[in-house]
Amino acid sequence: MSLLLDPVEVRVLGALLEKEITTPEYYPLTLNALVNACNQKSNRDPVVSYDDETVEQALALLRDKRLAFQLTGAGMRVPKFGHRIVEVLNLGRRELAILCELMVRGPQTVGELRNRSERMHHFDDLEGVETCLRNLAERPDQALVKQLERQPGTKEPRWAHLLSGDVVETMHATTDTASTRTDRMAALENEVRELRERLESLERQWKEFTS
Repeated sequence: MSLLLDPVEVRVLGALLEKEITTPEYYPLTLNALVNACNQKSNRDPVVSYDDETVEQALALLRDKRLAFQLTGAGMRVPKFGHRIVEVLNLGRRELAILCELMVRGPQTVGELRNRSERMHHFDDLEGVETCLRNLAERPDQALVKQLERQPGTKEPRWAHLLSGDVVETMHATTDTASTRTDRMAALENEVRELRERLESLERQWKEFTS
């Protein structure tokens, strides 16, 4: 099955998956717990601030795609929510850990993925992470990750998930950033030059006034 999720759906699904693995005693999650998991400031990139309605809308879309479920019943004061990504995508623990990291923290290098996924699965070496990424990238039904082009000034390429469609990371992002920095520096230099000239003018006027 081919999946195409928007960024909110990806964050909600990634948060559900992460919490099932790292804190299974609190899973499935209440809406309040899920909102907090999406909005937490650690282990998230970008950091977001979703409200209840935003998360509820994403949950409804995920349920329509059979990627999430809602639990209600006797003894439950509020509904709880969980994911079905394991059944839908037929992934193992290793693949789930890597995919989850990419979903909640965005593109990362192999080294970053190994270190950050430790709380969900231990990889003995970088080769194990690379093998896992290759498996996710070469799935016959739908590639779930891809390797991005190495950016100037970086040592390693990064990997990204494809649950929201193809990811295009070009040199322009780095070039634009460098150009922006150059423009800011030029503007600051101009401001300093103007301030210096004004100060020198004031000093001359003061000397003329006191002489």
